[in-house]
Amino acid sequence: MSDRHSKTDSTLKLLDGASHSQHGENGQHGNGGNGKHAGHDKHAGHSPAMFRRRFYICLGLTLPILYLAPIIENLLGYQAIQFPGSNWITPIIATIIYFYGGWVFLKGAWYEFRSKIGMMTLVALAISVAFIYSVAVTLGLKGDSFYWELATLVDVMLLGHWIEMASVQGASRALESLADLVPSIAHKQVNGQIEDVAVSALVEGDRIIIRPGEQMPIDGEVIEGVSSVNEAFLTGESRPVTKREHDETVAGSVNGEGALTITVTRTGDNTTLSQIMRLVEEAQASKSQYQNLADRLAYWLTLIAIGVSALTFVVWLSVGIGGLTFAINRAVSVLVITCPHALGLAIPLVIINATSMSAKHGVLVKNREAFERAKNIKTIAFDKTGTLTEGQFGVQHTYAEGISETDALTIAASLESLSEHPLGKSIVTEASHRKSQLKKVTEFKAVPGQGVEGSLDGQHYRVGRPEWVAELKLQFAATLQAGLKEIESRGESAIVLFNDRQALAVFGLADQVRENARKAIDKLHEMGIETVMITGDAEVVAKTVAADLKIDRYYARVLPQDKAALIRRLKADKPTAFVGDGINDAPALSESDLGIAIGAGTNVAIESADLVLVKSDLLDVAYALKLATAAYNKMIQNLCWATGYNVIGIPLAAGIAYPLGIVLSPAVGALFMTISTVVVSINAMLLRRMKS
Repeated sequence: MSDRHSKTDSTLKLLDGASHSQHGENGQHGNGGNGKHAGHDKHAGHSPAMFRRRFYICLGLTLPILYLAPIIENLLGYQAIQFPGSNWITPIIATIIYFYGGWVFLKGAWYEFRSKIGMMTLVALAISVAFIYSVAVTLGLKGDSFYWELATLVDVMLLGHWIEMASVQGASRALESLADLVPSIAHKQVNGQIEDVAVSALVEGDRIIIRPGEQMPIDGEVIEGVSSVNEAFLTGESRPVTKREHDETVAGSVNGEGALTITVTRTGDNTTLSQIMRLVEEAQASKSQYQNLADRLAYWLTLIAIGVSALTFVVWLSVGIGGLTFAINRAVSVLVITCPHALGLAIPLVIINATSMSAKHGVLVKNREAFERAKNIKTIAFDKTGTLTEGQFGVQHTYAEGISETDALTIAASLESLSEHPLGKSIVTEASHRKSQLKKVTEFKAVPGQGVEGSLDGQHYRVGRPEWVAELKLQFAATLQAGLKEIESRGESAIVLFNDRQALAVFGLADQVRENARKAIDKLHEMGIETVMITGDAEVVAKTVAADLKIDRYYARVLPQDKAALIRRLKADKPTAFVGDGINDAPALSESDLGIAIGAGTNVAIESADLVLVKSDLLDVAYALKLATAAYNKMIQNLCWATGYNVIGIPLAAGIAYPLGIVLSPAVGALFMTISTVVVSINAMLLRRMKS
């Protein structure tokens, strides 16, 4: 009854067509991947490391510009050191910042011009006009240069995009984690001999051997052998499943104690694992609607900025007040103030604080849009095995006849201590908790598909499936049969201890509910959120767990490929979050409005999620939703402040109050932007006052 979960370091080679686009500083998105970023992605060819590097370099170059800026000198009351040629330091460094730090925005604007202009165009236009005008001033044009405004604007935009890129990178890792799940080598039968061949070379009808403890490298059908197979990672079924002739096996599941010969039934893109990978990819691609919305907003903001700036220039040039210099001054001021520092940090600053808070609380935020979606969540669906439950069996009930429960547990644990079957291990664990002293076993033998047997103190005992007792035609007391029925009615797994004459005890084993699961469900109910359980387990098991936790609704016997479809139906009714941990949960995590992965779960589930519960504490689900709502409120407040002051700032920068003697000069406009940035920063920091 062994169940050795032997992992392999090899990667799945069946999915050669699933290429992944790489992000490099100068590269573009590959065309062989899912392509979901193509076209509208303003960050094609970019990486967080690139933005980080350029930000730090430009920040260092900005310091001497700030030191030499007259407005900073006047503000701090010092006199910058002057020497021959010092007046050229600022223009030279600003030129480097413009081309090095601003190149990513200039390049992005070029791509936008070929499709649809957006925020990259606005940033590129603002820094370009500021740069060209400032150079003109340096070369003799009357007016005030925008060098320090240009440098700090590039710095802030690089910082904002670095934070943004870092928060969204890694979506394709879910597919890579799936590819790492199964072996790349299979033991193929060829003319009565066993040959190790690449899984990618297998074709339908090939016969392969699965040895005890190995993972299934491909989908197939058993043609010889009996063994228990752990399919929890793929089906959600917590108990091992006995596989005999004609039974189906799925790639990624773990073979137990017996050797199996299977014939290959599905290869390549037709395998269950490949289909799950496709579901993950499609579900992730569907999230592009948020980027499309951002592009539309950026498009209109860009048009407004360009329109107002152009109108300002034409109006002042036509009225003849102040001449060309004054008109350019007003137009540039409008462009600069329309793309303020605060707007570049309004959202990232909140995300930084929120993710920092959540990390300290054990919640890892992986998706920049997670907070937006979380505020509207009205339904939370939970996977059962490994999420609501530990994914580990424990002894729940014991029925004994003609022997004490303690002695029965000691005998059963002594036999099972020599086995590696997960159900047997749970009996050993229970005996350890009760501090039982195990006895020496002789003549031990594992019987594939049945259980184990051996001798203790001269007596022969067996521990295994209830059907084994009937097959051997041994006595089964009415009290034990009644206990067995109760165990089965609760959906628990039954193991029977018996000797050569009769059954002695029946143990009821079940997956143990996670600590704090009940408190988490109660907390969510207090928040007005409906709870749902989705599991691949049997109806009776699902019903028992749902009743125990007081979950509103449950769905049992849900196949892996149906989970995402079920989540799609749920979220069509109300915004829905999904909490899971297994391979089969990945499509549902990606399909949901908010995917939450248990930190102790598999890599693919974690990579497919928006939030990860590092401590695997379900109470953190409620905390995450509360933090998400608070973070969203801060985002809205910051956006209102960062853009709202433009209602006053833009008209003043354009010179609408000039007849009243009020003109917003570029320097004052820059100071206005600085104050706005400080306000946004402080407001984001206030998020830390939220209590759990």
